[in-house]
Amino acid sequence: MIRTFVARRGLFRSVLAAASALLLGQALPALAQGTDGVRREVRPPVNRAEVALSFAPIVRAAAPAVVNVYASQKQSKARNPFEGDPFFERFFGGLAQPERARQSVGSGVILGRDGIVVTNHHVIEGMTEIKVALPDRREFEAEIKLRDPKTDLAVLQIKGGGTFPALELGDSEALEVGDFVLAIGNPFGVGQTVTQGIVSALARTQVGISDYQFFVQTDAAINPGNSGGALVDMQGRVIGINTAIYSKSGGSHGIGFAIPANMVRSVLESARSGGGVVRRPWLGASLQVITSELAETLSLPRPVGALVSGVTSGSPADQAGLKRLDVIQAVDGVEIDDPDGFGFRFATKALGGTMRITILRGGRKQDLALRLVPAPETPARNATLIKANSPFQGATVVNISPAVKEEFSISGIDAGVAISEIEPGSSAEQVGFRKGDVIVTLNGQRIEDTAAMDRATARGRTYLWRITFNRGGQTFSTAFGG
Repeated sequence: MIRTFVARRGLFRSVLAAASALLLGQALPALAQGTDGVRREVRPPVNRAEVALSFAPIVRAAAPAVVNVYASQKQSKARNPFEGDPFFERFFGGLAQPERARQSVGSGVILGRDGIVVTNHHVIEGMTEIKVALPDRREFEAEIKLRDPKTDLAVLQIKGGGTFPALELGDSEALEVGDFVLAIGNPFGVGQTVTQGIVSALARTQVGISDYQFFVQTDAAINPGNSGGALVDMQGRVIGINTAIYSKSGGSHGIGFAIPANMVRSVLESARSGGGVVRRPWLGASLQVITSELAETLSLPRPVGALVSGVTSGSPADQAGLKRLDVIQAVDGVEIDDPDGFGFRFATKALGGTMRITILRGGRKQDLALRLVPAPETPARNATLIKANSPFQGATVVNISPAVKEEFSISGIDAGVAISEIEPGSSAEQVGFRKGDVIVTLNGQRIEDTAAMDRATARGRTYLWRITFNRGGQTFSTAFGG
């Protein structure tokens, strides 16, 4: 108690001295000890100009390029043909009739003077009509150039041409914990709002937000509606796209997460190059977290790195010489803590050339050269829209390939066809099928490719549908009335 009291009394005297110095226009020298043990002179503000320092110049430069994103989806009130089926109501949830319109509101950031906008994928997911509203109250229709649910990012293009205010992407690798940041967005739809905080943590993984979990954490207030807004540094550069908060009430508790600018940059480059899909390097290996128990078993001093649990034959990982039970410790000299950290570093690498990975095998470190190539599209997708009256009406199915498995995070299965798209309001959507579901058998017939799927659903009226499908590595079988 005495030490605490003395410390508080000393702090109180320091504050009084600093206040007196400010009133007198004098500097008050003080000594502070740094982490290196050296005591250096520090001082409080000494004049009104220093006291009046403000973030206003940064906000004036950045705010015009942070926009509101309004998304909607119009639907007809069609009767659900599978309403009342006990399996689908139990497994997929209630089959209530869809509303005539769905709406979503979020934020976005203009990252090109030609009107290219980045927002969160969950803001525009399933939506068909997009509008962008600038802070100067101009509104424009926008088209979706790219959807990337794996990173929870989407890229929009403002229609109509023209020149727009735009922000520059910064280098999220240069961030340090404690750096000042500003969050700009439209929380709760009240209008553009700026909040200030610091970088609370870097490389935050295992958050459960998206496939690539490697977030910038901040205590700048982020609330619903801020999704897709900008996290900017003190140079007014975008160093993250605000995406989620940790909250028990729905409001800000000082724990917000932003997608790092370097991941945003790779998605933006894919959108500008065309194609509508982010092309990333293919590893061809499965990784797992190293627990304390595994670290002890592997004789590791700390539970860090990514453990290789499996390698696909003929993949870049296989060709590089990666083996099961190898521990990946670094990527191009940058240490990684877990599989999510590796996934981020790997996914932000440009295609072409090689990447150096440092592994630990049998207690010895060694470097391997990993080729940065995309997953092969073999067999070809042969995308097929199911039009026949069936549970799959409105779903587009594709053949399974390494590229498809990477895109939809499919694991543990190699046969069947995957659902790649679902039309809004269709039977497939109303029933509850999702992108990435793999159809294995239909009415006792094994589904080998999209042609077989098309034939199996086009056989006229069927009074009983028996289906086996895989979702998230789990296989389900059921039968229901047509």
